[in-house]
Amino acid sequence: MLSGKNILLIISGGIAAYKVLEVIRRLHDREINIRAILTKGGAEFVTPLSVAALTENKVYQDLFSLTDEAEMGHIRLSREADLVLVAPASADILAKMATGQAGDLATTALLATNKPVMVVPAMNVEMWNHPATQANIATLEGRGVMRVGPAAGDLACGETGSGRLAEPAEIIAAVVDFLEGQPAGKPLAGKKAIVTSGPTHEPIDPVRYIANRSSGKQGHAIAAALAAAGADVTLVSGPVNLPDPTGVKVVRIETARQMLDAVQAALPADIAVCAAAVADWRVAAEAGQKLKKDGSGVIPDLKLSENPDILATISQNGSKRPNLVIGFAAETENVVEHARAKRARKGCDWILANNVAPGSGTFGGDHNEIFLISAVDAASDEVWPRQGKDGVARALVQRISRHFA
Repeated sequence: MLSGKNILLIISGGIAAYKVLEVIRRLHDREINIRAILTKGGAEFVTPLSVAALTENKVYQDLFSLTDEAEMGHIRLSREADLVLVAPASADILAKMATGQAGDLATTALLATNKPVMVVPAMNVEMWNHPATQANIATLEGRGVMRVGPAAGDLACGETGSGRLAEPAEIIAAVVDFLEGQPAGKPLAGKKAIVTSGPTHEPIDPVRYIANRSSGKQGHAIAAALAAAGADVTLVSGPVNLPDPTGVKVVRIETARQMLDAVQAALPADIAVCAAAVADWRVAAEAGQKLKKDGSGVIPDLKLSENPDILATISQNGSKRPNLVIGFAAETENVVEHARAKRARKGCDWILANNVAPGSGTFGGDHNEIFLISAVDAASDEVWPRQGKDGVARALVQRISRHFA
């Protein structure tokens, strides 16, 4: 299944570089073609000869090599891969990626690529925890860069904590999951999709509002994956701190009522994915001025009204109902049971249930564990492995593509 897939592997500096040789060997066993760029720092820990022997391809090092540019220009090198894998990803190369530097072959290829990028960080624990590194990681993930690790444990420097390169088996699993989850070609070309994402903010007064902890990462990832599969995508997004997905029309809203209006304006559509965490209630009478404490100890009586049910409205929309309506069920207990009841109550086709209990790391995090509920009985339930939200998005798009096929 992976025969013919191509990876551009960038090996940056760090003692963990030796572990990457095992990654190369095991990916090569799966008939994945690997071309490698070895940075100057990376060459201090592994030799070009060892990398070339395992990849069975030439190793590239010099941006200004006339021979290399004649055989395989850096633009072509960055474009012919299905995935660009940076392992180990040092603090230095992460910083250069975040700021768009292009001072050597590795960073130039990363800046020039239009392919998905996955990084596997490895560094000292203090370097990993430094605000600059964390800001760089946040920037890269906001641009859609995938991350594996780092793991926690004993480090080569003698300290203990987060910063270890993820184990080869974990790296390989992430790469294989990605390559197997890629939609072939443009299976959804000609289809129109609507995706909702993020939280809604329901105002109490001009300063305060009711909201939830949704980051919008999952909804935005789904919109991006649908667009990559050829769909014409409208993303209706609540307030989030995320960049707009490439090739997607984005409509920004604040409240549940605004979200419903935007979704209905985007109809008709073939696919609707309601991934937003819409507030169930709003304040019945929003205050025109900021509510203040007056020293009396009397607490304002906030009467709540129920917000419109966007998923149910779309699912029961008669002739304008999309062919496939998918909802999310964010649950803290009895996840599958509650999701099955929600699907029946709303009238949607599928429910993607996830556990958002404290400690799950789902809200605001980068990973998700999904239960796909598509019928009344448990026999048709699907349990997807815990994976990155980009992986969930690709798996969902594959499932949608099979539905229409």
